[in-house]
Amino acid sequence: MNPDAPIDGPGRGPRDLYAWLNLLGPLLALAVVYALFAAAAPASFMSALNLETIARQSAIVGIAALGMTLVIISGGIDLSVGSVIALATVVIAVLLQAGVPPLLAAAGGTAAAALCGLANGALITRLKVVPFIVTLGTLLVVRGAAKGIAHEQKVDAPLTWLNDLLAALGPSRRFLVVPPGVWTAVALALLVAGLLKYTKLGRHVYAIGSNEAAARLCGVAVDRVKVMVYALAGAFAGVAGVMQFARLTVGDPTVAVGLELDVIAAVVIGGGSLSGGEGSVLGTMVGALIMTVIRSGCSQIGLPNWVQEIVTGAVIVLAVALDRLRHRRKLEA
Repeated sequence: MNPDAPIDGPGRGPRDLYAWLNLLGPLLALAVVYALFAAAAPASFMSALNLETIARQSAIVGIAALGMTLVIISGGIDLSVGSVIALATVVIAVLLQAGVPPLLAAAGGTAAAALCGLANGALITRLKVVPFIVTLGTLLVVRGAAKGIAHEQKVDAPLTWLNDLLAALGPSRRFLVVPPGVWTAVALALLVAGLLKYTKLGRHVYAIGSNEAAARLCGVAVDRVKVMVYALAGAFAGVAGVMQFARLTVGDPTVAVGLELDVIAAVVIGGGSLSGGEGSVLGTMVGALIMTVIRSGCSQIGLPNWVQEIVTGAVIVLAVALDRLRHRRKLEA
């Protein structure tokens, strides 16, 4: 096994059909889900305004899911994403209150989130504790820190251009097609796709997720790569926190509770495997869109919130079940 060898994709090797189905399956699922709601929901579901709303709502989950994609491909998991996003919103609001320029405030929130990810990676590699337990603990630690910094209340912040990142486009900004925050998500998706496909780090991430022991024997610095992956995941959660702040216009230590489930589901629906070694950026972004389309469609049909939660939970269970089925069939191929 050569960890620096290119990763096989569709069109190579004996598992071409499986690879193509894994790549195109999420797109087909998105088309089917959208068609079902287009047929059942009012005409407003297919309007340009609603499509823009879906894109805006997908940006936060999509950006956080990019970092989760790296984590899951490497064979890990991160349950602290929602808490890290909440911490980022609080840090941004506190910095803006202190008169820090918006760009530096956003950078500060992202840096705080990246430090949380770095701590996750260090604890996992140094203490040799499974990621599930470590990130379950840091979920509570980071949420508590966010509440402490905010004194257990929302932190108001002055209005800045950050608030326009995910705001609906006015007539003067229609040339953008979608808000800047959505374009940011697209740019970051391209960046992560390039990292996974063309860099040594990307190849090592796949190698560790596929077979950590073999990757270690081939000279991959497994612990270092894991720390980098979790730090990057934290940074992406921080950028998602910037977008969350843009939507809320305040720092809220109670926001994004349970968002980690949507983020993980987006990766798994998109073809990522909880066993590691599989996942793609395109699949992840499509998975995030599927989650948002389901929520938007349920709202347009008029389903109560409790029904929407049941539907979302069922989708998550189905996604994990499909992941296990894909994994078994791959082993049998």
